Amino acid sequence: MENSIRIAEVLLPLALAQAYSYAIPDGMVLAPGDFVEVPMGPRSYLGCVWEVNQSFGTNMKLRAVTRRCDAPPLSETHRKFIEWLSAYYLEPKGNVLRMVMRVPAALDEPVLQKALVLGEVTPAKLTPQRARVLEVAAQGFAMRPSELAQAAGVGASVVKALAAQGALKEVGLPPHAKFQEPDLNAGAFTLNKDQVIAAEALRQMVAQRGGKVALLDGVTGSGKTEVYFEAMAAALAAGKQVLLLLPEIALTAPFLARVERRFGCAPAQWHSDLRPRERERVWRGIATGDARIVVGARSSLFLPWINLGLIVVDEEHENAYKQDEGVPYHARDMAVLYGNLGKFPVVLSSATPSLESLMNVDRGRYLLVKLKDRHGRPELPETRLINMVVEKLEPGQWLSPELVAATAHTLASGDQALLFLNRRGFAPLTLCRACGHRLNCPDCTASMVEHRFRKILQCHHCGHQEGVPQACPSCGEAGKLTPVGPGIERLAEEAMRLFPDARMAILSSDLSRGENLRDTLRGIEDGDFNLILGTQLVAKGHHFPQLTLVGVVDADLALESSDPRAGERTWALLAQVAGRSGRGEKPGRALVQTYLADHPLMKALARGDRDAYLDGEKRIREMAGLPPAGRLAGIVISGKDSGETLRFARDVAHAAPPAEGIKVLGPAPAPLAMIRGRHRIRLLVKAGREVNLQAFLSAWLKDIKPKGSLALQLDVDPYNFL
Repeated sequence: MENSIRIAEVLLPLALAQAYSYAIPDGMVLAPGDFVEVPMGPRSYLGCVWEVNQSFGTNMKLRAVTRRCDAPPLSETHRKFIEWLSAYYLEPKGNVLRMVMRVPAALDEPVLQKALVLGEVTPAKLTPQRARVLEVAAQGFAMRPSELAQAAGVGASVVKALAAQGALKEVGLPPHAKFQEPDLNAGAFTLNKDQVIAAEALRQMVAQRGGKVALLDGVTGSGKTEVYFEAMAAALAAGKQVLLLLPEIALTAPFLARVERRFGCAPAQWHSDLRPRERERVWRGIATGDARIVVGARSSLFLPWINLGLIVVDEEHENAYKQDEGVPYHARDMAVLYGNLGKFPVVLSSATPSLESLMNVDRGRYLLVKLKDRHGRPELPETRLINMVVEKLEPGQWLSPELVAATAHTLASGDQALLFLNRRGFAPLTLCRACGHRLNCPDCTASMVEHRFRKILQCHHCGHQEGVPQACPSCGEAGKLTPVGPGIERLAEEAMRLFPDARMAILSSDLSRGENLRDTLRGIEDGDFNLILGTQLVAKGHHFPQLTLVGVVDADLALESSDPRAGERTWALLAQVAGRSGRGEKPGRALVQTYLADHPLMKALARGDRDAYLDGEKRIREMAGLPPAGRLAGIVISGKDSGETLRFARDVAHAAPPAEGIKVLGPAPAPLAMIRGRHRIRLLVKAGREVNLQAFLSAWLKDIKPKGSLALQLDVDPYNFL
């Protein structure tokens, strides 16, 4: 009789392209998707069963699977998603699986937590501290030892001694709190006519359950959120899970409250700031289907969804959906892929949609659902350009007389004003007036940014920090170092001088984080502050009902760059910021300071003519063969030695096979030629939409192996050109 062996092909969360074969022990039942522990070398690893096979007549000596984990299996749709994403971005499947398995503690059944209740033994010695502990325990609640000690105001040793004597009895608490079931009628909104039509279109798409995509295109303040809430309610009513993707999850405390009011329960959250136990709770809740509504950052796509029925991508134009480190995926695009694989709908929502989404509407791939007017107020903010070429400002001043006067009038009227400058810190550059020396990062080809409030210089690319020197490091002259250009902190100095009675709040990621940020946002909504200074933090969908004036201090910052998306990004940012005004009962306006008043973007912004500007951008992209009319892939070669890095980059370029419809540009130094002490050389691959770019890249790079300190990073569909 032939020997037979059952084999599990196990994919490990490592930089591996294929699964490894392991024998399945007698009595162990495994199926594709099961999480298992397997040996590799001297260590054990957790992995996922990709296939199960039966082999006859084999003499293979295979190591056996150690055990099956308790977690529910990874669905077939999720495994296909991993394979598709791996093939599209040319990343090893194991690297993609690693993003799914980032919470290894969640793979096994959670253990009961130790808690204490009042025992039956009276302690021999009753001190005041012990009496307080017993008084708290007598309330009848099972509490963890640390919680009990904190509630009684005593040290942990007091609680420990009472438990040892039997005055406190140990019990087990459920490891995780249960997720609440949503109440679909808890906080339903009264929709206007346009919202009713839009919501019905999305509900029909949810009911059809195909892998269709809708672009919800509505002006700022038009009530897009209330509309896609209706689509979420329809999916929940069908018993499905719902994922709401946000670009900046840390900024959404007021938004999470809106979700909770609408559905009568707090949504599960997924982002980098979650505590480990909460990550375990959410991961398992999604794997079991108990977590029905999830609001998350881009990485929540990789959670082990078991019954996903709808993905909503809010602010779908945001660059934050593209991950540059590790696996360089775009969450919006991968959400569309996931919906197609899982045969469920995806809603993309934005007031400033990306050209990719608009062109997919033009091609008939996406359904367009429009909201043309603001909810409860038809008019959008009036936008006026201030031509800084003709303005006469004193040195060290950044606000034009017109913007100063408008801000003063707004504050005197009891309304709020926002001054927007998308630049952190005090000054982006520091020069020596004696010798011209520039204070640069020692590890990057980038200027050190002065942060005067924190009294440091910081590199925004590698994080290097140092104190502000009293004398020039080059020539030794004291008192000659001069900040050049304004950052948000320097703007704050000018604003405090011009508006000394203003109640000012600064919104910048350097200064406002966590609880402090949430308190500041709440204070703005409540009217505690009347002058807001902000970076791009303020463009993230906040609702400030008392804000009637937005002043853009420097509208040209990112416009004239080598990034092919510079114009589109500038439009989205300025339109989103301007849209913060006039969202309450009073109309709003925006004043935009620019040195490029004749630029087509600025003219279109003043007219409020988005479609005309974006149509022009589409034509430019089509003529140049740039995304979304064409395709790009970026290759960055880096190394510690500049000469070695350049030689390797040239060898890589020479190895590119000839291919019709594909151009390889470079090698050339990257705009940021050094980051963290590593020299960087860039190649750019340009191709037509009909070209199989992945096949070309795979054939080109499959045998190229960087050695020593050299590294090669491939980015399909790049969004970062630095």
